[in-house]
Amino acid sequence: MPSGKRGHFPVGTPVLEAARQLGVYVESVCGGRATCGRCQVSVQEGNFAKHKIVSANDHLSPIGPKERRYAEVRDLPEGRRLSCSALIQGDLVIDVPQDTVINAQVVRKAADERVIARDPAVHMCYVEVEEPDMHKPLGDLDRLKAAIAADWKYDNLEVDFHLIPQVQSILRKGEWKVTAAIHRDQDSERPRLIALYPGLKNEAYGIACDIGSTTIAMHLSSLLSGRTVASAGASNPQIRFGEDLMSRVSYVMMNPDGREAMTNAVREALNGLINKVCADGGVSREDILNAVFVGNPIMHHLFLGIDPTELGGAPFALAVSGAVHLKSSEIGLPMNAGTRIYMLPCIAGHVGADAAAATLAEGPHRQNEMMLLVDIGTNAEIVLGNRHRVVAASSPTGPAFEGAEISSGQRAAPGAIERVRIDPVTLEPRYRVIGIEPWSDEPGFEEAAAKVGVTGICGSAIIEVVAEMFLTGIISEDGVVDGSMTTRSPRILQNGRTFSYLLRDGEPRITVTQNDIRAIQLAKAALYAGVKLLMDKQGIDHVDRIGLAGAFGTFIDPKYAMVLGLIPDCELDKVKAVGNAAGTGARMALLNRGHRREIEETVRKIEKIETALESKFQEHFVYAMALPNKVDAFPELSNVVTLPERKQTSDDGGEGAGRRRRRSRE
Repeated sequence: MPSGKRGHFPVGTPVLEAARQLGVYVESVCGGRATCGRCQVSVQEGNFAKHKIVSANDHLSPIGPKERRYAEVRDLPEGRRLSCSALIQGDLVIDVPQDTVINAQVVRKAADERVIARDPAVHMCYVEVEEPDMHKPLGDLDRLKAAIAADWKYDNLEVDFHLIPQVQSILRKGEWKVTAAIHRDQDSERPRLIALYPGLKNEAYGIACDIGSTTIAMHLSSLLSGRTVASAGASNPQIRFGEDLMSRVSYVMMNPDGREAMTNAVREALNGLINKVCADGGVSREDILNAVFVGNPIMHHLFLGIDPTELGGAPFALAVSGAVHLKSSEIGLPMNAGTRIYMLPCIAGHVGADAAAATLAEGPHRQNEMMLLVDIGTNAEIVLGNRHRVVAASSPTGPAFEGAEISSGQRAAPGAIERVRIDPVTLEPRYRVIGIEPWSDEPGFEEAAAKVGVTGICGSAIIEVVAEMFLTGIISEDGVVDGSMTTRSPRILQNGRTFSYLLRDGEPRITVTQNDIRAIQLAKAALYAGVKLLMDKQGIDHVDRIGLAGAFGTFIDPKYAMVLGLIPDCELDKVKAVGNAAGTGARMALLNRGHRREIEETVRKIEKIETALESKFQEHFVYAMALPNKVDAFPELSNVVTLPERKQTSDDGGEGAGRRRRRSRE
């Protein structure tokens, strides 16, 4: 972890060697002599139901003399091992700590340039307070409250207790001129003094954060100007406990301290990101006075320290669905002592606050067109509607689109193939790799590849290569690799009864196998079936506009997504990547209280569809296994792409089985 690569190795294999065979980069500059310390790893202990293994520290060889010597001379953090010296003795889940990773996953979640009308929940109020007088025995705090009421109309002010012992010293330090930070989320609630500064304090900041199951994105914004000061992203460290959400729920169920371990992991990562955005923006943590967090329901619950077990099975009950208000100090995120946190409401058991934030950002409820909003992750969240009616659902796509469960799959990191094109005549591929500027058929590629490496294939390229294989006839509409094409190209390889496509012949060898294609078909069919259910509920046969949200949605080509049948037919210029829409929605809620009320009201009106209870889901799923779909037409796509004539092959690659399957269905 966090790359998700897995394999089997003989007992006694060094962990470093296993990592290299799997194409996982673990730095080692000392040749395995245990002197550089760059190859540190740690064991994640527990029962990992998805992998059907129990991982334990004693499944590694005991610490030997080389590691002991390094620990004495250079200091080895507790729980870390040197992978060049640690030998595999049993089943293991190995975590490669992010602080040791040179070519870590690329987390590309910068804030967009949207201008957001400013009406934050925290208001900075400069006042000049009347000095104490022997004839007016009013306390300093009471005179401060009177000045705020007179100048800023904040009557009936409440005061955070931590400030009461400090008021007198702050007033005198500021020579009776102070800046008060007043928090009021709703006009109906009493305003509250949460911070007090001597003199004029002309800055205050807030953070907006999207806690994704794979990545976390954080934005630091000025509450006074609305400007985004800094943005940062990181891998979600919970990946080590399970790549998809249900795996993490299983880990909690099977390990007594699982919930606490995952809560601590995500809060630790958030604290690191807060430090990073503050350092990048030249801001003190003390000056952060408000924060907004969003996430899917399981991330939401784990962040708050809530056991997510109830979300692991029907009826998928949320512990809390409405907006949550709390102090940052209550959940281990120390900023200012008065910092307040707001969490957007969750829509349903598997449609979370992140989908609510994306809805707020893209606004299907504010327009006449029928808009489809899809956030493609390990659990796809789908919203469809217009100003008259909005429906929402989730669909269990699994982690295939992020590289997991794909033989050569990996997350987006330097060395990962991210774009693929296949020549329709020669069937030769050309591809682009993260960290390498030229395409594979351009001058300079091989020299760059020798330095960066070509280690696997990430989500955007997985979609493109399967779509290209379909467009060039390598696979049929049923997703079967056509074995007869071995006569046309040496890149069609036989693997027993099935065939695969050789994308790159190197070290490691990168192929697209029949099982890989099946994994993508299952994932895309689950998503499309969820979309079709929502279209049924709306009584429509086409959508006017599609927004692809999230990091994955940002980097997939809409044309190839449609060829694959990941999304329904639509005019291609109406299909847009909307970036980290959840992060944008979080920023909107941070900078404008009105947006909080808007999304709270909208979520109450959204109709939630539970795909597991819908009888037509299975029918839509079966049709969606075909490329792009067995029954749905794609006229808009056909205007820009020549779709191949329907050709079906058997699972062993031979021709003719398609006709037999049709007869059996009839």
